[in-house]
Amino acid sequence: MQGTILVATAGQGVVRSSDDGRTWARTPLDQALEFDSVVRCIAVAPDRPEVVYAGAEVGLVRSDDAGYSWTRVDGPFDGKQLWTLAIDPHDSDFLLVGSGAPDRAYVWRSTDGGTTWAELPPRIPEHCAGVSKPRILTSTVDPVDPAQLWFGIEEGGLWHSTDRGDSWERLDHAPDTRPGVVTNSDVHAVVVHPGEPKTHLVVTVNALWVSRDGGRQWKRSIARDEFGYRYARTVSALADGKTLLFACGDGTPGTKTRIFRSEDFGDTWQETKFDVEPNSTVWGFGVHPADPALVFAGTKYGHLLRSVDGGLSWTKEWREFSEITAVAWTPAVANPANPH
Repeated sequence: MQGTILVATAGQGVVRSSDDGRTWARTPLDQALEFDSVVRCIAVAPDRPEVVYAGAEVGLVRSDDAGYSWTRVDGPFDGKQLWTLAIDPHDSDFLLVGSGAPDRAYVWRSTDGGTTWAELPPRIPEHCAGVSKPRILTSTVDPVDPAQLWFGIEEGGLWHSTDRGDSWERLDHAPDTRPGVVTNSDVHAVVVHPGEPKTHLVVTVNALWVSRDGGRQWKRSIARDEFGYRYARTVSALADGKTLLFACGDGTPGTKTRIFRSEDFGDTWQETKFDVEPNSTVWGFGVHPADPALVFAGTKYGHLLRSVDGGLSWTKEWREFSEITAVAWTPAVANPANPH
């Protein structure tokens, strides 16, 4: 492949390869992002493939050379752990970031590329029963209607905005058990698929939820019953306009995992194949519109998987990592560096 693979980790910062995975390099010295940082999220700017953002324990950092060097993006989150970041696919100056444990969970928005920031409602409680301190694990900007934003909290629910983040409505109804509503407050992932019809997918700790009416009614698939493993973790949409990928495992961090693929907006799912059984639950996917067939997936215990057929089959990369938290790839090539 032409480009750079970026693996975000809890303890090795962002590790990168610009030679198709043959060699790997850590972040150089004297960067805003240390080579042994805890990084929880990573995203490539939609209109500038050399620009990459990462959320770490120091706050938000930015690379203008595809992950080789990093500078601080100053904001009210400096020194706080960021768990999620989203970029408007049609306006890369619009950024949404969220914090969480060990710090308090907040959501911030920038409309000028990170120069200024505004704290957004709601006021999230400092503590919760499930994980002690909530963390905002997922956020997204609707690719069709950018006024609509979504974020999800691990033990804090599913939240939706129709006015670019000025106000929010909580959509989950835990512990309500009525059909058609999200009934779990432990939200791991939110994806908006821009197909016909537009499809919303939400992953909670034990289920995958699909909505075709903008989030008013939801179809629930219990992970253990539908996919064989109880711990639902993440979902991703490929840029081919039809393919969705969903990952679940036998626990967190788990010892087994499965990846499922859908070409009908989540109505049906088919299990995909591994050449080597992964060592733990898949934690995140890395995709880019430059090549919808090329997908990376990272497991909690450091296996990196590659698919060149849109997720139908997977091969394990030779390099293993510390805890993988997120994966990305970009068609831009990072500056050369000595591999480690």
